Amino acid sequence: MMDKLIKEFKNYLLIDKKYSNNTIMSYETDLKKYATFFKDKPLMEIKNTDIKDYLKYLNSLKLSDKTIARNISSIKSFYKFLLIERYVTDNPLELIDLPKIRKSLPSVLSIEEVLLLLDIELTDSFSYRNKAMLELMYATGMRVSELVNLKVHNIDLNMAVVRVLGKGNKERIIPIGDYALESLKVYLDEYRDKMLKRKYTDYLFLNNHGEKLTRQGFFKIIKKQSQIKGIKTSFSPHTLRHSFATHLLNYGADLRTIQELLGHSSISTTQIYTHVSQEKLKQDYQDFHPHGK
Repeated sequence: MMDKLIKEFKNYLLIDKKYSNNTIMSYETDLKKYATFFKDKPLMEIKNTDIKDYLKYLNSLKLSDKTIARNISSIKSFYKFLLIERYVTDNPLELIDLPKIRKSLPSVLSIEEVLLLLDIELTDSFSYRNKAMLELMYATGMRVSELVNLKVHNIDLNMAVVRVLGKGNKERIIPIGDYALESLKVYLDEYRDKMLKRKYTDYLFLNNHGEKLTRQGFFKIIKKQSQIKGIKTSFSPHTLRHSFATHLLNYGADLRTIQELLGHSSISTTQIYTHVSQEKLKQDYQDFHPHGK
């Protein structure tokens, strides 16, 4: 029964909510964990006290507050769906609060570190691909999932823009700077077709099998490049996106403009970059003011 309900919920998220496949997979993982814990208890019999036992179980797994909050949020959404469809008559999570999560500032590269990262020795198809990919990532601030899912027709070299399909299948158009544009032209004109194998694909960035590059593949590339260049800043696949937004803000870009470029649905999400800039101001003050320390 639970498997059937989870499947219906996934269809609801895909068709009605228009969530991405990655988001739906995340919901499914959380719900399968929940279903396994309550495998011997009918859905209608799960009460608030049972949910508290489940929370103790999640805590026993040494999961972070963020992960536990995501699990609870997934289950709450599931019950809202069950109520709408009248599979249940009450929500046992109604009085359950999400754990408070301390918002951590994103890791950001300095402009000097970005220039080091983009300074790639161009020797073969892969290095030209990497150059085009990293230049485009920094030039547009798109998410890693958006980057690897780009197709050739999403790039308009004449108009110098890229069409990005973001969260909730919302499309946005982002301008491409000169450096990224030039790197893309070289990659597309001279190297991408050489990377194709027997099976054709229209994905923009390809791996050594001639197939779509994955997020994991992208992370390996930037991690290796950062090691080659001796970059010490902690890295994640999102680092160039964070750096893009912070550098724009530092140089005077409007927060609303950055929100549009990043594809944030709420300005409050974008506002975290104002805190990053303030941290930079404090650090510069301490480093350079005669009495800063």
